[in-house]
Formats: sequence, structure tokens, C-alpha cells
Amino acid sequence: RQVIFFLLCVCVWQSGAESLRYSLAEEMERDSFVGNIAQDLGLAPSQLAARKARVVSEGSQQLFGLNPSSGVLTAKESLDREEICPQSETCTLFFKVFFDNPLELIRGEVEILDVNDNSPVFPEKEMVLEILETTPPGSRFPLKRARDKDVGSYGLQNYSLESNSHFSIAVKIRDDGAKYPELVLERQLDREEQPEMNVLLTATDGGLPPKSGTAQIRIVILDANDNTPTFSREVYEVRLDENSPPGQLVQRIAATDPDEGSNGRVQYTFTETSEGSQHLFDLNPDTGEIWVAGKLDFEEIKKHEMMVKATDGGGLFAHCKVLVQVVDVNDNAPEIALTSHTASIPEDAPPRTVVALFSVRDRDDGDNGRTECTIDGDLSFTLTPTFDNYYELRTNAALDRETTSEYNISIRATDWGQRRLSSVERLWVQVRDVNDNAPAFSQEVYSVWVAENNRPMVRIGSVSARDADAGSNARVQYAVVREEGEEQGALSVNTESGEVYVLRSLDYERVRALEVRVRAVDGGSPALSAQAVVRVAVRDENDNAPVVLHPGGESGAGELVPRWAPAGYLVAKVVAVDADAGQNAWLSYELAKATEPGLFRLAPHSGELRTARAVAERDAARHRLVVLVRDRGQPPRSASATLAIALLNDFSDARGRLSHETPPAEPDQTLTLYLIACLACVSALFLATGLAALLMKVRRDRRKRAEPLPTFPTVVAESDAGSLPRSLVYDVCLATGTLSSDFRFLGPFLPCFPA
Repeated sequence: RQVIFFLLCVCVWQSGAESLRYSLAEEMERDSFVGNIAQDLGLAPSQLAARKARVVSEGSQQLFGLNPSSGVLTAKESLDREEICPQSETCTLFFKVFFDNPLELIRGEVEILDVNDNSPVFPEKEMVLEILETTPPGSRFPLKRARDKDVGSYGLQNYSLESNSHFSIAVKIRDDGAKYPELVLERQLDREEQPEMNVLLTATDGGLPPKSGTAQIRIVILDANDNTPTFSREVYEVRLDENSPPGQLVQRIAATDPDEGSNGRVQYTFTETSEGSQHLFDLNPDTGEIWVAGKLDFEEIKKHEMMVKATDGGGLFAHCKVLVQVVDVNDNAPEIALTSHTASIPEDAPPRTVVALFSVRDRDDGDNGRTECTIDGDLSFTLTPTFDNYYELRTNAALDRETTSEYNISIRATDWGQRRLSSVERLWVQVRDVNDNAPAFSQEVYSVWVAENNRPMVRIGSVSARDADAGSNARVQYAVVREEGEEQGALSVNTESGEVYVLRSLDYERVRALEVRVRAVDGGSPALSAQAVVRVAVRDENDNAPVVLHPGGESGAGELVPRWAPAGYLVAKVVAVDADAGQNAWLSYELAKATEPGLFRLAPHSGELRTARAVAERDAARHRLVVLVRDRGQPPRSASATLAIALLNDFSDARGRLSHETPPAEPDQTLTLYLIACLACVSALFLATGLAALLMKVRRDRRKRAEPLPTFPTVVAESDAGSLPRSLVYDVCLATGTLSSDFRFLGPFLPCFPA
């Protein structure tokens, strides 16, 4: 790695240190030899090809080429030094030689040598000088200098003048080194002796042999001038339309000179013009015709004043004044300048409220500058002239933001010219909202329903009110209307959204409908409001089981049926009610249990219990029927009742009295199990209570012998956990003529503790 780095540094050092310098004379033929790069670098030509040597000239044009087989650098085309490096003392072209394997860069330069290939050239082949014959000797007349594209010693060196008796040549050098000739008058001229002279001026360079260029100087000896030009008028006044095209004749002025020849030939020039007029008019120096040269604008310059000088060949001159009055043409549309503008106004602004103040100006003159203003369209605005060209934009009617929230007002200004021009200024006026609209509910009465036994704070619906105003004036808040001192009701409404909630659970059997008034208030100042009625219907749920009114009581009721009762005999009528409504209160009756199922039938809708067949002697004397009453709710609820029926031969039979003691029923195993568990719990509780009392008594006996008897625990005595209360009370109803009782009474079971 160190060796590679050393070699790379050597290559870079060599590429920066080596430089090739060559020179080549200009105007050499194409593929001219410049130098042998391989020889100068000490490389064999084969190495150039192996290392892919190539030449790149600086600049966009490749002027040199490299022959890789010979290593010769040649010019691709003939080089012109004056074209490549104009007016430069030295002309050097730079190039780079690139090598690969290893990478190497060598700078080179080729100096283009100047050759004397250009002769001095005068800008004009003939120069004419007009010299008055009275010109004193020693006067100098500068001449146009010759130019030579070559530089250095090959450039322009000297001027010489053809031999003559009146003039000589003097060479002057300017600060930049340029040489120019001056013609010097050596002897007084005499036009009568020689009216015209021709001399040859020669310019030579420093080449070997030198090259030269010539120019003919024609000297015209002017006659002495003793008459000045005279204008026909001192002032020329012209009226000219401002839309006159360039080239249109404005005025022809004329001055006469009685002299002959050049002394009598008059030339016209502008000597003084008003500001802004110098580029608008042209003057023909020979004919005195003044032409339009630019665009005339009445609004910029209304009058142009020019001084014209007429000069004869002898140098005598005279002056006249030309006044051009520009006539206005209607070429400017009116201009609307807005002075003040109210971007927004309240909708309750009274009519004639000022919205904007503006002025109208037309730069034209007369009727072309007279304007009138109108408003496009039928809007609630009008224009009122004030002073000068100012107008006020005012409202002419009441505004309503809810109808039109903003106005795009186009003010048109039109002039009174023959070809009427107009301009339009557009103003945006926004109508600012005022709280002039109360909220409006989407409907006057909202009817919603809720199922009874609902969860508190359940959403049952919503009310909605819209306010045609905007911003805070349109922000609506809702509240339930309550009278003063009225308590919190069952309904509430969300202040922002208007959603209606039920605050507590409702019972259809107590409250079947609710009605509240909801107020919607906007955010304006003062606030506006509206009211709507919310009616809530409570939907019944099947939450009440049927209640059997007859037979009543826990033990049911007893009925007497004669044994001679035929089929269809009305035994009893089961009466039940349901606090629910609708189909939840529709009741159906059926026999759940019967001692003899085929003897009785129960009407499913009326609850009438009748004999299904005639009573026979073999039928048992006592029957127990369990009637099931079921409603039609979902899920259905039911209640049951027990009927005890006694079959009698004679209603006076003592043995046929109706007993409330029911026939032995089929045991309910589940109920029996629950009763056994309850009795076991109660017994265990009593036993634990007794042991605790006994322990307490023993402890107290040790402390104090005289201790009262322990009392029965109140908690146990008044507890509902046991199956038997402390005392039992029975109400017994017996039929008339009852001699003995079929009931057995149990006394209260009380624990007895020893004294």
C-alpha cells in the first residue's frame, strides 16, 4: 500500500510539474505540425497508444489533435490569430494530455504567432473635407484613422501624405496607443485658383516587407459666404392628432440663401426641443420636412416646441420655431381610484349607509374626459356623486345576510367620447350577521317512545333546531323548560347536541306518557329562542305477572258441587288481572293439575270452570284443582290458584261441609328438599345459640351467682330465615252446620332452658 501511494504521489507531482509549450504561426494549413509530444515526454509512440493518450483543448472547440501512432500534435484547422485573440498582444491556447494506466495529466500550451497578414484599412476609401477658403494656415483637420488587425510591430506604424503645396500630415497618439492622422493647412487656400484638391493618404505597418492601405482625401474649397439663410416664417404652428402614425408629415419648413453653390445650399437641424420631444419627430436635413417618429400622447405632452436651424454651406445659419399642438383623441378609458372601502357591513345597517368612496379620472380632454358611473346589475346599492369626480357607494335598501351573504359589485365608468370607452372596478362587500333570526325546530312536536324499566340516562331521541344566522348567533343550545320551583323531571336534553335522555327508570303502570317543552337558545346578544314539545310514550313491557282475584288466599277456595250436576255445570269462575297492557295483559287459563282430569274443564279465555261430564257415584268426594293463569307477553308470565271442590249428595249433610284442608297433594320433591335444608339450618342455629348462651351463663356464674335467666335471642325470634314463626295464628272459615273440625293445630316451638 505504501508503494502504491508513493507511485500515485509521483504521478500527481509529475502531472502538476510537467508542462508542454509549443508555438505555431497563424494561418497554417490544416493538420499542421505543432510538436512531438512523445519525443518531448520521452515516451515511445507505442506507449501513447497503450496508455490511451488523448488531447483535450480548453473551451468548447477542439483545435488540436494527437496522432497516437506517431505522438505528433497537429492543428485540426487553420488558425486565425485575429479571430481567436482579437487586439491581444499574446495569443495562447491551452490543452491537456490525458494518460491511463496509470492516470496522468499533462498541461500544454500553444502560442499562436502573429504574421503580417493584414494591411491597414481606412473605414472610408474617400474622405471629403470642405474647407472655407478663408481658413487661416496652421488649421488642423482630424481624419479618420486606419485600423490594422495585426498587433505589435505588424500593426499600424505611420501615416504619410502625397506631396502637395498646401497640406501636410501630422500623427497623433491617443492615451490608448492608437494613432490617428491630422491634416494641417500649410498655405492659404484660394478657391478661384483651385476649387478642389485630391491628395492620397497612406497608412503603413511595421512588417517586412511593410503593408499599407490608402484613402483618397478630397478637399473642397468653399466659397466665402456673405449671405445667411432666411425662413419664410419665424414660427410654424401645427395641429396634429395624437394617434398620428409614425412617418406622417408634420410640416415642411424652407429657408433660402442667395449664395451660389454650397453657400446657397441649406441644411436643417434641430437645435433645441422641449423635453420628451427629441425622439418623437424626425427632420429631413435637405428638404426641411418634419415627420412623426414616435407615439404622440396628448395626456403626456400637449404641446411640442422645437427650434430648427438652417445652415448654409458657408456655416451661416438662421433659426425658426415649430409649435406642434397635439389634438386629443379618445384613447384612454376612465380610471377608478378607490379611496376607502368597507369590506363588511352589518345586515341591520340602515339604508343610505356609505360603503365605499372612490374617484373617477379620464386623462382625455373635453367630452373624451367626461365620465359617468353606473352599477352593473340590480343590487341593493346606489351611487351618489359628491364633489369633483368623487362618488359614494351607498346602500339603498335593507340588507338580509340570510338571503345574500356577500355582494360582488361591479362599478362601471364610461366616458362621453365618440367611441365610448369604459372600465370596471369590482368590490366585494360582505354582509355581517346580526342576530335577527330565532332558532327554528324541525318540527313542533317530537314524539318518541321508551320501553319501561329502562336504564337511567338512556338516549331516546333528539331534537334539532337551526338558526339562519351565522357564527355565534347560529350556535344553538337546548334546555328543558321548567316552571319556577319545579323539581327535576324525568327527561333531560343535551345542551349542545339536543339529544334527549331519560334520567331514571320508568314504570308503564305508573307513568304511561311524558310531555316536556324544550327551549332552543342561540348565542346572540340579545339571545333569541324557540320552543318545541317532546312527547315520550312509555312502551309496556311484560314485567307484571297475572294476579288471581278468585279464588283468593294462599290455600285457595272451596266450591260445592252436587253429585247430580250434569255436564257443563258451572262450578266456579277464575278471575285474574294483569297490570300490564296490550297482549301483555291478555290472559289465558288452563288446568295445571287435577285429581280427576276428565271431570272438569276450564274455558281458556273466560276462566269458567265447568263439569266436562255428568258427575258419577264413583267420583271421589273431594277434588283439588290447580289453575294456571298465563299472559301473552314475551317471555310470558303466569300465576296459579288452587280450587278445592267437594261433591255432595245433599248440601245439609254435615259430612259434606267444605273443608279448607286440601286433599293430599303430590309431594314436590324440590320444595321438600328446600324445607329440609331450611329446618336443618334453623336447628343448627338454635343449637349454636343455646351453646353460646350456656357458655356465657357458666362464665357469669363464676363471677356472680345471682344472674337472671337468659332470654331468647331477638334476632332469632324475629328472623325470617326459619320456616316456622314464633307464634302461629290461624283464621278458620267453616261452612254452616259444621260439627267437627278436620284441622290440626301445631303450637309454637320454643326452646326451654333450665333455670
